Amino acid sequence: MHGENDNRNNNGIDIGKTAVAIEYVPGEAAPKILATGKGVIADKIIERAKESNVPTYKDDKLADTLSRLKIGDMIPTELYEVVAEILVFVNDLDSLRQKLTKDSV
Repeated sequence: MHGENDNRNNNGIDIGKTAVAIEYVPGEAAPKILATGKGVIADKIIERAKESNVPTYKDDKLADTLSRLKIGDMIPTELYEVVAEILVFVNDLDSLRQKLTKDSV
């Protein structure tokens, strides 16, 4: 997930962008933070997600909130509902992608 506040430096790099990678493993207590960063690091996180066909979701406020957590931290209970909605969205995209790939073969 990422947020994009347009704060570009002199080199055109968006230093206001924030990105957070989360993972949920079924059976674990909660999703956890895999990566977090701002500016160039955020760009790299988003680029890596796209290269790996991992869907991205834009939510400025949530990305900012989650970016304050440490890598490996579990998502706080007060954010379960919103993060669950994102995980359902991502799961639906994955299912649709698999169906489209299967239908085109």
